[in-house]
Amino acid sequence: MKQIEVSIMGQSYRLGCPDGGEERLREAVSQVDREMCAIRDSGKLKARERIAVLAALNLAYILAERPAAPAPKAATQAEASSDASPLGPLPSPEYVDQLVSRIDQVLGQDGHLI
Repeated sequence: MKQIEVSIMGQSYRLGCPDGGEERLREAVSQVDREMCAIRDSGKLKARERIAVLAALNLAYILAERPAAPAPKAATQAEASSDASPLGPLPSPEYVDQLVSRIDQVLGQDGHLI
């Protein structure tokens, strides 16, 4: 797993990236950065944590509104239902737990929640 350095709302983060997934991760970071900066720039919120939660909700809403991607023709019905995500294969629960842990760690170090 490769490590890449990214910036979201002026804050640097080092993220783990699966081989071959750097471009997709950078696109995701860019989208999150745009969303968070737009919320911050609206002047209504200054707390990083609240901005992050609102950005996550906005992006989740956008994803929920997208039509589901058609299943690959070669896939069986059971395979299609297990990978039916518009973002592609879902990450493992262990990977999600690692991301949540990292987010908690970074937010705990931030000290700029207000």
